[in-house]
This record gives sequence, structure tokens and C-alpha cells, in this order.
Amino acid sequence: MNKTELIEHIAKQADISKAAASRALEAMIGGVRTSLKKNNTVSLVGFGTFSVGKRAARAGRNPRTGAAIKIKAAKVPKFRAGKALKDAVN
Repeated sequence: MNKTELIEHIAKQADISKAAASRALEAMIGGVRTSLKKNNTVSLVGFGTFSVGKRAARAGRNPRTGAAIKIKAAKVPKFRAGKALKDAVN
């Protein structure tokens, strides 16, 4: 399912227009993004938790030249599925 199909699904399930469903989805994504930028977590009971993880600096290789390069430390978004979501999939 892609974003367009998700918007159509939300519109049909909530009995709202596609434009309203699109705004709702964008607001939800924006809220998660804003919260993660502030290093906060977002917990959706029954669905899962979005959080920020830290990736340490490490050595890597340039695939073209084979030369060693340094890869900087970074913050990365993480998602951990909740029990209800895991049960629904299994």
C-alpha cells in the first residue's frame, strides 16, 4: 500500500473526502516528525512506538574506489511494533 492508497482507505473508512483524509494523514506524519526532531517518542497504543536512535561513527569503504572513509555518527528514526500489531500480522 502506498500513500495514495492509504489516503483512499482512510477516506472510505472515516466517510470523509480524500482531501480531508490527506490533510489528516499529513498532520499525523508532521506531528510524528516534529516530536522526533525534539528527541521525543511517539507511542500509539496497539500500533507501536516511534523513537530516535543513535548510530555511532564508524569506518566504511567507498564502493567505487575501495578507499576507507569515515561515516559520521547520526540520529536515526526507529519504529517498534506494538503487541496488537504483531498479533494482527501473525
